[in-house]
Amino acid sequence: MEVKEVISNLKNLVYTWENVQLICDYIILWAVLSWASDIHIEPLSSFIRLRYRVDWELKEILEYQNFLHQWIVARFKILSDLKIDESRVPQDWRISKTIEEKPLDLRVSTLPTVHWEKIVMRIVDKSKKIPKLEDLWIEWQNLDLIKKSISLPNWIVLTSGPTGSWKSTTLYAALSILNKENVNIMTLEDPVENQVDWINQSQVKPQIWYTFAHWLRTALRQDPDIIMVWEMRDKETVEIAIEASLTWHLVLSTIHTNSAAETLTRVIQMWIPPFLIPASFNAVIAQRLIRRLCSCKKQIWINELDKDTLLDIQNAIKLTKREELQKRVSPELLKSPKFYIPGWCEKCENTWYKWRVWLYEVLEMSDWVKEMVLAWESAFNINKQAIRDWMISLEQDWIIKALNWATSLTEVYAVAKTQNG
Repeated sequence: MEVKEVISNLKNLVYTWENVQLICDYIILWAVLSWASDIHIEPLSSFIRLRYRVDWELKEILEYQNFLHQWIVARFKILSDLKIDESRVPQDWRISKTIEEKPLDLRVSTLPTVHWEKIVMRIVDKSKKIPKLEDLWIEWQNLDLIKKSISLPNWIVLTSGPTGSWKSTTLYAALSILNKENVNIMTLEDPVENQVDWINQSQVKPQIWYTFAHWLRTALRQDPDIIMVWEMRDKETVEIAIEASLTWHLVLSTIHTNSAAETLTRVIQMWIPPFLIPASFNAVIAQRLIRRLCSCKKQIWINELDKDTLLDIQNAIKLTKREELQKRVSPELLKSPKFYIPGWCEKCENTWYKWRVWLYEVLEMSDWVKEMVLAWESAFNINKQAIRDWMISLEQDWIIKALNWATSLTEVYAVAKTQNG
């Protein structure tokens, strides 16, 4: 079924409780066909708003009358095995469906608000193949640093970034390299998004106290070589992960921080002694997703940019080693830089962007980083020194991708930047 047909069917439906099942089915189908990552059903004072997150941005889809909301909430609760009669506390579980021959998991979360319950559903395509690290737009020396870090028999490698930045995709890509017959790989996930052969995957169950920390203790008795913990959420989980790395295990995990340097200070803020970090951490990865320009993009010369944007670009590029910049950008382009701006076409549905681009920075635990951590230096100072020395920051990666026509400067500076001093 085409998107236009689904839109027409949903908008032309008579919004009564008899059609609730069809309405719910069309809401999910429309989201899947639109390549949405999340569905938001939000009760407001006088109506209900339906929004989809597509290529990182929330887009309003339609509105409907609020008298129907309780039936739609009940329908999604039935599909996800939640308690229909409980609306006072948040609930979450999942729906498994096959749509357009794709097996999908919808992670359903309900939240009580002043105007009934809000529903958010994260769409996970279980048929999606795990990409290779080389396919994730990892530039320059970053790819070599990541491969080097995961090839070692112990240490901790962390990926950081906001929710929805596909940190788990990076971890799965790393595991696909490590997944060999002679190693025992164990993971605890929330939820298990991709089932991988030859890997022992487990699902967290907080309702029975099967938490990350509890699982980690058990996993260490299962003779693992490599451990992947879905998220470093608390001090106890970090402590056990450090213990595992110090006893000859490779530990992969994620954490919510804004930059690679902030990850180190975040761990210290969890009351982890600083001397344990140089002994156990090997590399920290920060990543983002930004929108990729559609083929209808238009060229713009550097002298057409406003002064503030031009100054930001010059400050970012001058901190990068010239020889490293020349590896990625042609000399002709450096002499006369040119960027692209969004165009307009029906292919991108007049949104100017189509799909997304990964951005990375990789902070390796070099000797000077270890010294700065032991001296309780701030994340700002660690990040500043790293960029001056060798690290490619998120902002620099953005600008290089804009120079290579993958995205626009508007998109680059619409996203929060990593401070580069």
